[in-house]
Amino acid sequence: QVQLVESGGGLVQAGGSLTLSCAASGRMFGSYGMGWFRQAPGKEREFVAAISWSSTTYYADSVKGRFTISRDNAKNTVYLQMNSLKPEDMAVYYCAANRAGLTSLRQDNYAYWGQGTQVTVSS
Repeated sequence: QVQLVESGGGLVQAGGSLTLSCAASGRMFGSYGMGWFRQAPGKEREFVAAISWSSTTYYADSVKGRFTISRDNAKNTVYLQMNSLKPEDMAVYYCAANRAGLTSLRQDNYAYWGQGTQVTVSS
């Protein structure tokens, strides 16, 4: 069983930056594909970014060029650097892990999920 714990959310003004972290338990982190998803009030959870076991990355069009996903296998941690934040980025952000090690956009490919961290962007 893998446990994922997100941190780094908070309140930021539009145009500002935040870095989210997701710490994973277990010894298999380096083989997992990791993803970030988000859910805004009244909306379905959506894909944000993913990174494979080999650090191939993929982004949703809405965040491309503004967000960067990265991983540190020595620390069992995946990061989401968010720049130029917009009010529409406000959501609960979830970290997820897939055992296939891939950059998957599909939520059903992810077996493990964190509890989420709130990101609030004021205009």
